[in-house]
Amino acid sequence: MKDSEILTRISKGDEKTLDYLYKKYYRMMTRIVLSNNGTEDEAKDIYQEALLAFWQKAISGKLVLTSKISTFIYSICLNLWRKELDRKGRFSDEEMKDEGSHPEHEKNERIRIINECINSLGDTCRKILTYYYFDGMSMTDIAEKLGFANTDTAKTKKYKCKKKLDSLVKSQYSASDFLD
Repeated sequence: MKDSEILTRISKGDEKTLDYLYKKYYRMMTRIVLSNNGTEDEAKDIYQEALLAFWQKAISGKLVLTSKISTFIYSICLNLWRKELDRKGRFSDEEMKDEGSHPEHEKNERIRIINECINSLGDTCRKILTYYYFDGMSMTDIAEKLGFANTDTAKTKKYKCKKKLDSLVKSQYSASDFLD
């Protein structure tokens, strides 16, 4: 089913489309949580919450889709999981002081720092880096999606965006934040 057909069905209140989306993207979306120290139950909760948010936005008629539905839902999942990790971090800070550092917490912190820096880049850079590194899109697809003249333009932009990200991370954080 194409994205346009999915949106049409959702606007008509077709709940079977919600089931379709759930099954189609389940593995991809839950992998976000599972690969970032989450449990299967947390992954399911985050994905269900993200799908509900997408559904409500689509039904309201206020959804302006500038990417694939999968990319949009992925972003929601990622943001929800970041918030959950932040919430968990606040509750476990006292425990961390007592027990010393944990590799999982340090990994989550590095991920949080990178995501924070990516989100502070301009919209084009954020999209290019997200599409390339998180969505696994080819440079040809990125060039087409963002309306670049050709693949070489997209590659050049990605290179410059990556350099910006590197500079931003280095200016705001020390090497000890990333080294074990």
